[in-house]
Amino acid sequence: MEQDDVSARGAAGRGRITVRAIAAETGLSIATVSRVINAQGQVSEDARRRVQEAIDGLGGRAPATRPRQPKIELPVLVRCPYKLSDYFGALVTAVAEALVATGRRVLLDVGDSRVDAPVLRELPAARETSGAILILPPEPAEDLRFLQTRRYPLVVVDPRTPVPRGVVSIASAHTAGARAVTRHLLDLGHRRIGVISGFEDWLSGSDRLAGHLAALSEAGLLGEPRLLRYGEPAIHTGVRAGGELLDLSERPTAIACFNDKVAVGVYQAAAERGLGIPADLSVTGFDDSEISQATAPMLTTVRQPLDELGRIAVTMLTRLLERQALDALHLELATELVVRGSTGPVPPR
Repeated sequence: MEQDDVSARGAAGRGRITVRAIAAETGLSIATVSRVINAQGQVSEDARRRVQEAIDGLGGRAPATRPRQPKIELPVLVRCPYKLSDYFGALVTAVAEALVATGRRVLLDVGDSRVDAPVLRELPAARETSGAILILPPEPAEDLRFLQTRRYPLVVVDPRTPVPRGVVSIASAHTAGARAVTRHLLDLGHRRIGVISGFEDWLSGSDRLAGHLAALSEAGLLGEPRLLRYGEPAIHTGVRAGGELLDLSERPTAIACFNDKVAVGVYQAAAERGLGIPADLSVTGFDDSEISQATAPMLTTVRQPLDELGRIAVTMLTRLLERQALDALHLELATELVVRGSTGPVPPR
């Protein structure tokens, strides 16, 4: 028996020793020996010493280490099925730049033509992305809940409708921003304030309207339904809805608009009726996009922290991807009232 053992050791010395032979020699498990050889995982110094002594004692070369395969990170989907102008363009840019800064790849799904694409329900099965950042997603809550049940990491930026419980989301403080701009108009003496809101089913629109009505209530006023209009957040809505408000027998002295583009349309409607801004009509916007400083006079508006929205959305998704706990599932970032030349005191009657 002793002779057989010597022969086995001699044969080992002529080539590489197997992991199984080292495990048998040391009494360690094959898995532990493999971790020592490949320098992977945590092993004790005693195990390292015993493996090295076994290699020396068997008189052969250590088993070849397995080459490490580079870890391939799947890209993050950034879905924004809208035209990338002003608000959406700035927000997508902020998200994409923040992702690149973390070393992650970006897969863009953007543009009006993508609004009806059945993207969300395909994500878990496709396994082509590591997670998603969804900007104002048009999909129903059921689609978000579907992803949630599949444990697919996602963050919703500026939800279009209320998100299901447990879905991570981030938005600007729409209600507070609208309340601030209406208070500003009230402080200037305005009492008949028209409002052009966005789509009725958009969460941001209902939140901003709530802020406007709250400011009126604080001043002892009620919102007048005749002074409220809804529409697409675009210039043509401001022209149409602004014209309707200005044609009332008792027209408003100020109009608070859903965004800066709608406000530009109101400028046009006022000019068509020979009204000056702010001499005859005060106008406010929302977003503080570049167009707000291209108007004459420059537009009083509410600034949204778009860069910060993008950065924090990426931070939240990164924590989800790394399976870290989140302190909050929904964040609202503060907005800022920016007063410029489009608002002034109530004109004399």
